[in-house]
Amino acid sequence: MGQYSIKDLEMLSGVKAHTLRIWEQRYTFLKPERTDTNIRYYSDEQLKTILNISLLNRHGLRISKIADMSNIELSNEVLKVAQNNTKPDVLLDAMIHSMIDFDEARFEKTLSTAIMRLGFEKTFTELIFPFMYRTGVLWSTGAIRPSQEHFISNLIRRKINVAIDNQFVAKNENSKKFVLFLPEGETHELLMLFTEYLLRQHNHEVANIGVSLPYDDIDFLNRAFNPDFFVSFFTVALKDCTLQQYIDKLASSYPDKKIVIGGMQVGLQNPKLPSNVHYITTVVDLLSLIK
Repeated sequence: MGQYSIKDLEMLSGVKAHTLRIWEQRYTFLKPERTDTNIRYYSDEQLKTILNISLLNRHGLRISKIADMSNIELSNEVLKVAQNNTKPDVLLDAMIHSMIDFDEARFEKTLSTAIMRLGFEKTFTELIFPFMYRTGVLWSTGAIRPSQEHFISNLIRRKINVAIDNQFVAKNENSKKFVLFLPEGETHELLMLFTEYLLRQHNHEVANIGVSLPYDDIDFLNRAFNPDFFVSFFTVALKDCTLQQYIDKLASSYPDKKIVIGGMQVGLQNPKLPSNVHYITTVVDLLSLIK
């Protein structure tokens, strides 16, 4: 069973902690439990309740009316809102429910519906990556269990791999060569996989080397592929050096290459970037850089 702080609930539901505290005081649907050391926490069931309540509240129902609903009435109202609704907030709540319950069928239905109605690229930029950002932050703090994060990540990875397998790259005079890799110790590859999909979709040549690449192998890759771009993402802290040291070494070793970096650690650490290193926050930024 999960144990969530009020800040965790705020991150997952989008409801401010101040508002949650007011609801806790006025209504009975939100009651924290306490650990043996008297620390307040909220359970999986309470998180799901808050997700449902915040969804209905965002779609026009007054909180006082929602608070008077039975569990069955609440579920029925959520179902009404969710049916045929592809707004990102509705789909995002459904995905969080799927993660908490390890509900593969619900996740598959949610993701397939989104892809059918929004398209593959828009589903990932407006739904998957906001979802992974929320859960990634909570995973790094221990609020989300690794098994939950791995469960969802594997399902998403499967979808991207199928999409990549169905692609055909028609190289032309505008095509560039990319080497994609994650540094040693880094295993969070979803953003890199989607980057590969999007680059191939735009007829670029991509060599995806995968996760946890030893630094010494980069020189071999440079000689083997002679890429125009190196692309890498940093989600967890590096073990053997700082992010700044890694970036500086990469930039000075390959001054004639464009080096593109992204990921949560870059935003958190805000390193000074050499002239041939470019920080992207979305894959759209990468496409703009190429143009």
